[in-house]
Formats: sequence, C-alpha cells, structure tokens
Amino acid sequence: MLTLESPATLCELLTRIRHYSGIAHKRDIQLVPQQLKAASLFDYYPNGDDCAVLPNGEGYSLLAIEGFINRFVEEDPWFAGWCGVMVNVSDIAAMGGRPQAVVNALWSAGEDKAAQVLAGMAAASAAFGVPIVGGHTNLRSQQTQLSVAILGQAKALLSGFAARPGQAVVAAIDLRGSWRAPNLNWNAATTADPAMLRRCIDLLPQIAECGLAVAAKDISQAGLLGTLTMLLESSQVGAKITLESIPKPPDESWQDWLCAFPSFGYLLTTPTTKTADLIEQFNQCGIAAAVIGEVTDSLRLDVMTNNQCECFWDLAESALTGFAPSTS
Repeated sequence: MLTLESPATLCELLTRIRHYSGIAHKRDIQLVPQQLKAASLFDYYPNGDDCAVLPNGEGYSLLAIEGFINRFVEEDPWFAGWCGVMVNVSDIAAMGGRPQAVVNALWSAGEDKAAQVLAGMAAASAAFGVPIVGGHTNLRSQQTQLSVAILGQAKALLSGFAARPGQAVVAAIDLRGSWRAPNLNWNAATTADPAMLRRCIDLLPQIAECGLAVAAKDISQAGLLGTLTMLLESSQVGAKITLESIPKPPDESWQDWLCAFPSFGYLLTTPTTKTADLIEQFNQCGIAAAVIGEVTDSLRLDVMTNNQCECFWDLAESALTGFAPSTS
C-alpha cells in the first residue's frame, strides 16, 4: 500500500491529496482542449465528459476509451485486462448508458503478458456481459501496453456539465471489497457475483431514465476529490462537502480512501427533493450512498470536518483538466 503517516490537519490531508499522481495525470489533459479545439467540429455535446455523445434515432450513442499506465499493465496484466473492460463500462454507466461492445489495442514483447491481459479482458467481458468484438494486437513491441474503447447506448443522459448550485452531491461506492496491492485500487468486482455486477451497473441508466439525478461522474484514478473537481469544472460551479459524510470502510485512512480508485464509485448531483429516492436505489443493491454536500456557485471545492473548512481546489485560480463549456 501507499499509506503515509496520517496527516495532523485537514489542510495537510488535502495538500497531500492534491499532490497525488492521479491528480497530476488529469492536469495533463489540459493540452487537449488547447490543441484540438478546431478538430471538435461536432458541437451537439461538448468534449470533456466521460464519453463522447452522438444523438441517434433511439437516444444517444456513447463512445469512450481508456489507456493504461505501462507500469500497471506490466505489474498486473490480468487485472489491467479486467480493468480495460470495467472502467469503460463505468464510463458508459456514468452518463446513463448501457454498454454494447468493446474493442482493444494491445502491444506486448511476447505472448505471456499478452495472454494474461486478454484473459483478464475475457473474464470481465463475461462478468459484465459486454462482448469484445475486435481490436489490434502486436506481440513484437518493447513493452506491454493496453488501450480499450467501448460503444454504449443511452435513452437519457447524466451529464458532467449539468451540476447547478443548490443541488445535493451524492457519493455511491461499493465498500464490499479490498485493496488490490500495490496500488490504491479498491477491488469489489473480480470476486463478486456477475449478476450483481450487472444489476449495480444498470442502476445508472435506470436513474437517468427516472430523472433521479442530472449530473454524474465515475470516481477515477484522480480519487473522489479529484473526480468531483472535474465535475465542478465542467459545470463551472463549486461545492461544499463534509468529510465524514463520505462512505468509507471503517478501517481505512482518509488519505488512502480519498486517493482510491473504487471498482464501483460514482458522484452524482440531484435536486434535494430526490436524494432519498436516489440513495434508496443504491442501497437496494448493497451500495453505500450518502449526501456528502451541496453544489455552490463559488468555483471552489471546500471540504469541512469538525470545526475546520479548507479549500481543496479553486477553479477560478487553477484549471484541472481545462475542459469547461467555454473551451470545449
């Protein structure tokens, strides 16, 4: 594990999380809106959400892609393959969609690591019920590399651009897991009942279609606070949250948990009148869910605990990904 000595104050905790590598990787995205704005000619839906959105006669086609850090693929190739499917399924669900098919691109120095990656992908494909329909394979590369893309379909959207002041912020996380060493990956998926995995993933499109939430994002390698900052940046709003309200396994430190990538973890915003029904949807599947704060008009993510309140990120002073309505 990557646990450091417990920080003494909220300010120190947030400082450590801001310097976590998952946050730095999201800041790298700033290059994209700077360089590719002219290439984004399709203006129906702005770039920068968990999926690209293309309207069709039956709703919306959703497209997403994930690339994986080479070290992760090299150290844990089977789990990297599993995650190649899982994180793409999560991206589709985060926007209110249902996954339809996956393709991949795999490079390796030989068959051994490539076979493990493909075995992990096959296991996740079977568990989530999403077929792998094509891809690219090269076994004569200098290292193992993986990228996976997905197609999905949505009837109604959950948008990262739809958070508005006054809405409640809800966190929903599957706590029925354990760490997948050596990284801060909270694995509640690989040993779970596949039927339960599919039921939990289908909650998100059901929530979208019933209008129980308007904005959503799956918790990524940026951790809960980094992911929430990305959501706020897209919507050009702020939020104030209470640390103790965040669902967390009782024995885990706040530093580890706020940097964690959970196999099932979502942040949603919704009118306060709908929070009880939204939380009940998750609770019926055994997912821990709670109101953790509210959306504000401040462009700041403020975190409170006991008598302390500290700013995690001020978007008026510093962009995270650089994706906002004016740049997308």
